[in-house]
Amino acid sequence: MGKKTGNEAKLYRNAGTYDVPDWDEVSNVRDLTLGVEKGSTDASTRGATWRQYLTTLKDAAIDWQMLWDTDDADFSAFQDAFFNDSQVEIAIMDGDIDTAGSEGLRLTVDVMSFSRNEPLENSLSVDVSVKPSAEASHAPAWYTVST
Repeated sequence: MGKKTGNEAKLYRNAGTYDVPDWDEVSNVRDLTLGVEKGSTDASTRGATWRQYLTTLKDAAIDWQMLWDTDDADFSAFQDAFFNDSQVEIAIMDGDIDTAGSEGLRLTVDVMSFSRNEPLENSLSVDVSVKPSAEASHAPAWYTVST
């Protein structure tokens, strides 16, 4: 697929089920950061001259900003998930979820932060932060749209 710019990437919210997803593009998104990393444990031995590591658990943190819009169904879904301690399934894709070759992370998340910003000379907005949910019935997975 080659090089892309951030405005080609897409955030989706599943309004269906895991097996029969109904992907709704969340268009009320400004800058989004998908942070993924692995933990590690020291596996060095006495004979080694360099520290050696084994990887442990993967982690993901997804953060973005939305304009404050209580008429937006996606905004309301994330707000409700935060205040009701419920989960949302999302996909963070590098393109359209219906286009072969698009890829990204698919996972069920808990909304960890939903912080409203009220700048004097700018729009109301909210910073949203989500992480993988322990309540999910499926583990996070890298998702590639096949042909």
